[in-house]
Amino acid sequence: MTLTTSPEALAALACGHLDLERAPFTLPSSRIIVFREGDGVRVHTSEYERRLDQCRVLDLLTVRDAASRALPITAVLPDRVVFGDDAATLVFAGTESLSLGAAASGLSAEWTTPDGQTRLAPLAAAVRIEIAPDRTVRVAASTRHDDDADASRALWHDWFARCPVVRDDLQDMAAFCWWVLGANVVSLPRLRAQLGEVHAVVPSKIGYVGLWQWDAYFIAAGLRHGAPELAREQLDLAFGFSSADGQLPDVVHEEGVLATSDDLPQADRDRLRRAGSQIADPNAPVPLTKPPLAAWALRRVLEALPRTPETEAWARRHLETIRRSQDWWFAVSDLDGDGMPEYGHPYSSGLDDSPIFDGPLPTTAPDLGAYLVRQDLELARFAEEFGDADPQPHRERAERTLAKLMELWDAEAGVFTARAAGQRVGTDAIVGLMPLLTGRLPGDVRDTLAAALDDPARYGTPWGLPTVAAGDPDFSPERMWRGPVWINTNTLVADGLAVSGLPDRARELAERTLELVIHGGGPHEYFHPYTGEKAGTATTAFGWSAALFIDLAVRLSV
Repeated sequence: MTLTTSPEALAALACGHLDLERAPFTLPSSRIIVFREGDGVRVHTSEYERRLDQCRVLDLLTVRDAASRALPITAVLPDRVVFGDDAATLVFAGTESLSLGAAASGLSAEWTTPDGQTRLAPLAAAVRIEIAPDRTVRVAASTRHDDDADASRALWHDWFARCPVVRDDLQDMAAFCWWVLGANVVSLPRLRAQLGEVHAVVPSKIGYVGLWQWDAYFIAAGLRHGAPELAREQLDLAFGFSSADGQLPDVVHEEGVLATSDDLPQADRDRLRRAGSQIADPNAPVPLTKPPLAAWALRRVLEALPRTPETEAWARRHLETIRRSQDWWFAVSDLDGDGMPEYGHPYSSGLDDSPIFDGPLPTTAPDLGAYLVRQDLELARFAEEFGDADPQPHRERAERTLAKLMELWDAEAGVFTARAAGQRVGTDAIVGLMPLLTGRLPGDVRDTLAAALDDPARYGTPWGLPTVAAGDPDFSPERMWRGPVWINTNTLVADGLAVSGLPDRARELAERTLELVIHGGGPHEYFHPYTGEKAGTATTAFGWSAALFIDLAVRLSV
């Protein structure tokens, strides 16, 4: 799609959403995030598995005039925060420092550190606020404020120059979602020795500072439309730490990887033991991964890349990793040996808090069966395209898995059900809609699932698909994975409707998903299914919600 809107215009659209509350002030690759605090700001670092209150740098930073009055924040732009009537600006000075510069005389900077100390310094020109890795602060006079401001402005200009242009009614939110993806870029310097200079687009700089495997897939699907090389980099990271037996890790983060329950905090390990298992030993390490959507993601990124010999060589390398990962599911995660792999830990599903995991582990889930069928069919297609493997074993395994998946179909209830250690789980959860992704369901089963989307007692809520059916006893509209609407599950079901021969229904759900993000005020982590607003505990400026908004907006703008 040819860009017809200037980077300046797109940045201006994004500015309408930059409130320093739901959207912090930050810079691509920086670990510094800035929020509003009264008439000033507070400054935090962004760290893996640490809450904001654990990453305090400055509890308050204000600009004061000659009468010691705090100047209010009057504008927030991607590259600067403005105080007063352009009296002072806060900008980034590289990725590890901030610069506060004055355009008026008689101003002072006042800042309070987490130990309760408050300091005041004249703001004759500018001060540079250097933040060390241990969160200590050094404030010194600076003569480079204008240069720092220009560098930050140029960086954001280049990013918005790549923002996809979509339908007029979607462009405002698409610009903000593109800002979210740029804002959520972090560098992973401790992985340089293995992978070189790498950048992850994280789910959020508020706590989620790592590359979760299936987040990377969804984020890459959106990045491919304007930053395909960065989309490639997300897959390089997700696929770059495959184990000897083919398992892909749950998370790649600044300390390494999270691939087993032994890597979890003690509280999470205790939770697994309390859950118990009739098949898996809860006292033994449990592999942690994410649902097998790797081939789905590779296909989408490849669609945005020129088909050069280098691109094909890149894809072939990753296809070998994906094939080994697919084999791992059947060799290692078929815990009862019946031919259908199970989730050995809720984290491997991505739907950690879903009520289908309230019982004993492992869990046989219809979404996992559907993903495995879809992935084998995709691998068969790749094998035909590249001629580097036999597609038939993938097709045959897909058929066997589909047969096992159909054993989870409850015709009387009209739902695919999960099993907890072999026992039926009664919850009507969104995992039961994912078999649409196979594109191979019998017509009556497909139509029954499609009808559930219109049923207000099931998935026909005003703002998309709740993650547990509205009439189910386990439904809770605010609890993670127990009722709120998620952009990724909406997108996957829309994809399933499309490949199942229901393109109009797929487009309808995609349009409603875009309306939800616009109505809710941004790409939040999850949404209330009745109000369409951000659920109370959801994170804001969430990576895959932003990326999938862009992906859907581009596809619906053609």
